[in-house]
Amino acid sequence: MFASLIAYLDSIRARDPAPRSRWEILLYPGLWAVGLHRAAHWLFEADLFFLARAVNHFARFLTGIDIHPGARIGRHLFIDHGFTVIGETAEIGDNVTIYQCVTLGGTNPSNGVPGKRHPTLGDNVIIGSGAQILGPITVGQRARVGANAVVTDDVPEGATMVGIKARSTLVPVETWAKEFMPYGTPCRDPSEPVGGGRIDELEAEVALLKAQVTALLNERSGGDGPASTPPRRRSRN
Repeated sequence: MFASLIAYLDSIRARDPAPRSRWEILLYPGLWAVGLHRAAHWLFEADLFFLARAVNHFARFLTGIDIHPGARIGRHLFIDHGFTVIGETAEIGDNVTIYQCVTLGGTNPSNGVPGKRHPTLGDNVIIGSGAQILGPITVGQRARVGANAVVTDDVPEGATMVGIKARSTLVPVETWAKEFMPYGTPCRDPSEPVGGGRIDELEAEVALLKAQVTALLNERSGGDGPASTPPRRRSRN
């Protein structure tokens, strides 16, 4: 059991750049919420519904995360920050990452039969902050849901969903298998710490633009050198 806990802490540390040690992760509300849910789910499966709810309410008071005792959760779920709601018939796979203020909510079945009414998340799914995943839909493995997206239809494996109502951005995710990217957002930006190569590239672009401007000015002035500077207007004062 101790080895499983260490593996769990290491999986969180691999997905979160903030903690300096495993000890910090032990204070994470998401860790406590998942741990208490394990106890609540065990009671729920034993038909001890009142006790399961009591543990659930205590966990919600302590962490700000509401996981129904009936929800089925796989290994190494990481809930980053609180205010997340996970419904009774939700199912979550392994190594799923959920950011703050996410709802795995249900829909009211038109036929009056409760049944499956909450989402199913495949392995290695990333859910951005504020996203709403509603109804008995399936989010495929390795899929990503952007912040504040509202998902009401099945999500294909590896898709990236954004917007209201959520739609796929068709962003390729072949690089996922290499390493986890915090916040699930691949990008290429001058601010990224990629060494001096990017700076050299930008300087070369600036030099090319300067040469093009100089050529245009020479062309306008008849090729006799740089264009003359227009005279300044005299002040009326």
